[in-house]
Amino acid sequence: MAEEVIGGYKLINCMHSGQSSQIWEVVELASGRHFAMKLLLPEKVADRELRNQLLHEARVGKALAHPNIIRIQHVGNDGHQVYIVMDFFPQNSLAMRLVRKDYQFVRERIHSILKQGAVGLAYMNASGWVHRDIKPHNMLVNAAGELRIIDFALAVRVQKPGFFGKLFRRRPPIQGTRSYMSPEQILGQPLDGRADIYSFGATAYELTTYRPPFRAASAQELLRKHLNEPVTPPIVHNPELTEEFSQLIVKMLAKKREDRPQSFHEVLKTLNTIRIYKNDPIGRPSGP
Repeated sequence: MAEEVIGGYKLINCMHSGQSSQIWEVVELASGRHFAMKLLLPEKVADRELRNQLLHEARVGKALAHPNIIRIQHVGNDGHQVYIVMDFFPQNSLAMRLVRKDYQFVRERIHSILKQGAVGLAYMNASGWVHRDIKPHNMLVNAAGELRIIDFALAVRVQKPGFFGKLFRRRPPIQGTRSYMSPEQILGQPLDGRADIYSFGATAYELTTYRPPFRAASAQELLRKHLNEPVTPPIVHNPELTEEFSQLIVKMLAKKREDRPQSFHEVLKTLNTIRIYKNDPIGRPSGP
């Protein structure tokens, strides 16, 4: 497949392979420029639901233009293959850095990483979208510490409960990644940006303690903990964290959305005024 040309793009190197899709480094034959292409696996090409999901991801991505969100350049649908062409961003996901125990890299840049993520998600929510799948896998960080949010396959429009016609509006299916899902997402309730704040809090928890906020022997038990079990403050697992940062994470992981920060602007305001680690220089947040 490495010599294949799709839509004027030559496939060079498979960077990631998932259950239903792959991401390739490609070269645009007309210009010689490098991009990344996401396309369905050959055995999944005929799956209409997966095709529609990929096209949805492309539509959401093309509507978003922000330095911390991956830019979608082109969408292809030639009747056989569906694909997305996006900026080539030499990177590793934060999940991969944790798997490789690249803890020093993450620690040195954590303040910048979290601020970039909050800024990008503030923009996405303000644009009317809930990402619904914020997690270390969907946050790319390059060697310079620059962050890009990816994967809009599960994104939905911000939903306002209580408006006329709600009973006739089809709810989106309950989807997400169990370790990061907000209680309202698990319960299938209308979502707004505070659902992303919960997932962002779970992500920040894992990036600073190297473990998710909840662990369980089964999927149902894990979801039950998100719904009912108070989160252990991250400072318990990593005493090097400041009390202020630990309190922020606990607040982002509040069961009731009303008890969380009400927007990413509020999250960002707090991040700008606190240290993450106790040994960070006073008066200067951690980060590059």
